[in-house]
Amino acid sequence: MEKLYKMGSSPHIRTNVNVKNIMYDVIIALVPAIIMSIYFFGIRSLFIIALSVLTCIGTEYGCNKYMKKEESHLDGSAVITGILFAFLLPSSISYLLVILGSFISIFIGKVIFGGLGHNIFNPAILGRIFLMISYPVDMTNWPLAKLTEGVSKISTDGVTGATVLALLKKGESLTDIMNNPIFDLLIGKKGGSLGETSVLALLLGGIFLIYKKHIDYKVPLTIFGLVFLICLGVGVNPLYHVLSGGLVLGAFFMATDMVTTPYSSKGKIIFAIGVAAITMLIRIKGSYPEGVAFSILIMNGITPLINKYIKPKRFSEVK
Repeated sequence: MEKLYKMGSSPHIRTNVNVKNIMYDVIIALVPAIIMSIYFFGIRSLFIIALSVLTCIGTEYGCNKYMKKEESHLDGSAVITGILFAFLLPSSISYLLVILGSFISIFIGKVIFGGLGHNIFNPAILGRIFLMISYPVDMTNWPLAKLTEGVSKISTDGVTGATVLALLKKGESLTDIMNNPIFDLLIGKKGGSLGETSVLALLLGGIFLIYKKHIDYKVPLTIFGLVFLICLGVGVNPLYHVLSGGLVLGAFFMATDMVTTPYSSKGKIIFAIGVAAITMLIRIKGSYPEGVAFSILIMNGITPLINKYIKPKRFSEVK
């Protein structure tokens, strides 16, 4: 008797890659930046990150329990949201605001849309924008990172100051306050939020995700390249803008989000161009020194439109 072959529903090609594996790879990629944030801002940085993660997990668990939905709080996505949200905060932020912002990130940014895969906006950025609008003073109080030399001190001393982008906005020279600006920006010897300080740590995590093929290298490359060109065009130092603020964090870990960004390769490039252009428009012409969070949130809103008009070629389709 001949062997019978049964055809089931797709997918027909299966791999070990699933949502949980991808999420935990992203968590691993964020570990170097977590370590550097603790080194520069002290143990309080660890408390903020841990509190944010626990709040995100607890919020998602409670919402799923209330709505009698399948448990998803341990798939890794809530952990990533908690880490990224904490990365967008100053180390002086109160623990109550960490809890509030983390709750908003999960409940408003994720749960009310239907959970993972249905949310339009990046949850961590949504939580940060909420706090920035509601508590602008707390969200713009930047303790300076620990330096071995220079004018900055350990953040626990209560010493605060302007971020690099704020200084550039005022037209001040970084060489007046840093011995080696490029080196200090790469290592993370600067004021800012918990996760944006050490560019090298973020690059290490980003390269890991590219190696694992979880993100498209063309997205961060397009963002960095366009920011560099815009800076040259307006006559400002491109390295200062590329290495300062949340550009590296946003380019690798937020502008590459699989849920809130376009699914086609061409759409991803359009998204990256929009992020870079809006970021520099805000930095150069706006009153606020930073624009990465706003630009990604705006492009998140445009993503459904990009997906509608920029579609990949269907299998076996003849143009």
